[in-house]
Amino acid sequence: MKLQDCVAIVTGAGRGIGRAIALALAAEGAKIVVNYSRSADAANEVVQQIVADGGEAIAIQADVASADQVTALVKSTLERFGKVDILVNNAGITRDKLLLRMTEEDWDAVLDTNLKGAFLCVKTLAPHFLKQRSGVIINVGSVIGKVGAAGQVNYSASKSGLVGLTKSLAKEMGSRNVRVNAVAPGFIETEMTAVLKPEQIESVTKMVPLNRLGTADNVAKVVAFLCSPDASYIHGEVISIDGGLFM
Repeated sequence: MKLQDCVAIVTGAGRGIGRAIALALAAEGAKIVVNYSRSADAANEVVQQIVADGGEAIAIQADVASADQVTALVKSTLERFGKVDILVNNAGITRDKLLLRMTEEDWDAVLDTNLKGAFLCVKTLAPHFLKQRSGVIINVGSVIGKVGAAGQVNYSASKSGLVGLTKSLAKEMGSRNVRVNAVAPGFIETEMTAVLKPEQIESVTKMVPLNRLGTADNVAKVVAFLCSPDASYIHGEVISIDGGLFM
């Protein structure tokens, strides 16, 4: 177990990629804080699975777009476990519309959760990481942050912002042995893709050189590797997990 005795906060960990990441880190021995905003039942199910598998986890509600709630999340984590070693900024939402139909509320909601949320989590934990002179931060981006997509200017901007956040944080925090990286998943089988029609899935699949969608586990295993000592010299990188979609 390469993450034995480590403590990890995974935001938006109740379902999808976040859930898979929480389970993957727990399988490597980490104690997990399953953060959620609204889906308490889903988050508690993740906790129950980790505990059933012999691990340790708790669920903590917090909207990462709220500075006060992020502060409470970190405080509760430190009170329970005494430290934090890993932060995975996974929480994210979409409000897809063409620009001409997109409201300011649509823009703010996505940027507040996807980008500001990551900023608030990092800012709140940075003093702790710098003091202990160790830590791992993983930002979960998207290939859409690299290439854009019609109807997703807010989502694309938020994920592009995570790339800049990752690169800048890596330069600021590397000297204190705090590693910062990002992953950029492509088309992954989650609740978001489950709403697509079969013909849409077929069309998307044809765009991928591996001719299939990815799974949440594909992303989670890369994140677990990046959090482990095996990745101790990987820093400031954005790792695409997209089946070769954008090379």
